[in-house]
Amino acid sequence: MPLNPAMAVMSAVEFLLWATLAYMFWAKKLQKRFPVMGYYLALRLFSTPVLLAALLLQSRPGGDWLYGVYSYGFYGVYIACAVLLFFVCLEVFRSALSAFSGLVRFGIVIFRWAAVVSLILSLTTVSFAHRGSMMLCDFAFSLMRSVSLLELCLLAFLCLAMSALQLPIRDKAFGLSLGFGVLAANDLILTALIKSNSSLNEPFQYVYEALVLLALGIWVAYTAMPEPVRKPIVVAANSTIYRWNEIASALGHKGANVAVPQTANSFFLTDVEKVVEKVLTRNLKENESKAS
Repeated sequence: MPLNPAMAVMSAVEFLLWATLAYMFWAKKLQKRFPVMGYYLALRLFSTPVLLAALLLQSRPGGDWLYGVYSYGFYGVYIACAVLLFFVCLEVFRSALSAFSGLVRFGIVIFRWAAVVSLILSLTTVSFAHRGSMMLCDFAFSLMRSVSLLELCLLAFLCLAMSALQLPIRDKAFGLSLGFGVLAANDLILTALIKSNSSLNEPFQYVYEALVLLALGIWVAYTAMPEPVRKPIVVAANSTIYRWNEIASALGHKGANVAVPQTANSFFLTDVEKVVEKVLTRNLKENESKAS
């Protein structure tokens, strides 16, 4: 089914926002801080016009074969984006907690386990009764659902810990997480409403595209605004986050050996000393009495 003019305009605006974001991102050399985010933008920048062209041309005479190109290309890009988004979340987490090396190391372990669990859940929820693009569709949406939950958890963590981490709201890491939070909620809504025979002109598709434009607008705004100067983080020695960072830093390290006194033996030696002292005192008194 061909796109109606409104959806075609929204798709064109989406591509322009991707292009603007990619240009500003690379112009400000943010790829040095978020390299995987640069790969994600490159994938979006080059795949969006190709898929849009295949979608528009497949309704022309002789363009039926382009529907297969669009279908497999869309889900292939969707899976690749899900994989890249996992590593982008890892980059955002590292950047936000760069001052707390212990928590970063502990968080990376959690991210790895989350990736394993997400992959297992994605494979086990695929309906193998489907074939071809339908199986690919099930796997893509299941994988993106798992990554979306991870993105929402990361955004919730940054919002709750922003004060303790001394993370300014204008920080690029928070801006990326906010945009990904909008996209994650959008993808969860899409996977709940989409059907196998859904059309791109259905009402919920307009809501989906509008939220994509909102997320891109957030990223463009955060990329354009100057980032506050990063100052050294100073926390109290008895603060909770400092203690957690010290605990996380100690995990996995053997450390020095410490001699632990054996309580039972110490009690035994103390009793022996008392007995010996009593014997010596009694002998001393007997000797004094004999001498007198």
